[in-house]
Amino acid sequence: MKSSNFSIKQRIKSFTYAFNGLRIVFIEEHNARIHLMAAIIAIVLGFVLQINAMEWVAIVFAIAMVLSMEIINTSIENIADFISPEKDDMIKKIKDLSAAAVLITAIATLIVGIIIFAPKIVSLL
Repeated sequence: MKSSNFSIKQRIKSFTYAFNGLRIVFIEEHNARIHLMAAIIAIVLGFVLQINAMEWVAIVFAIAMVLSMEIINTSIENIADFISPEKDDMIKKIKDLSAAAVLITAIATLIVGIIIFAPKIVSLL
């Protein structure tokens, strides 16, 4: 059982684990890098097109959801590969379902981006 004593040193150490997880996902996962580039483009567009506070909230949440789902998907894939390194129909199903969650989140994020950015881009043209 874990100790219930609060330690600032342990809290800081827990951040290093989380940042290491971010490093791992962006180094090892091509799709995570694609999502990161899309996020950077959305952020730059947000500044260029001067989106309002509520639009920023939607963009930030959308980016966070996609990146979080990508990390969860990567975790599930790694656990599945650890449990069953050989091909297995049930492992494939689990991995496909996990990838589908990322896809749904990415599609929803794309829709959010279109709703926010398309009218502003059209008005510039």
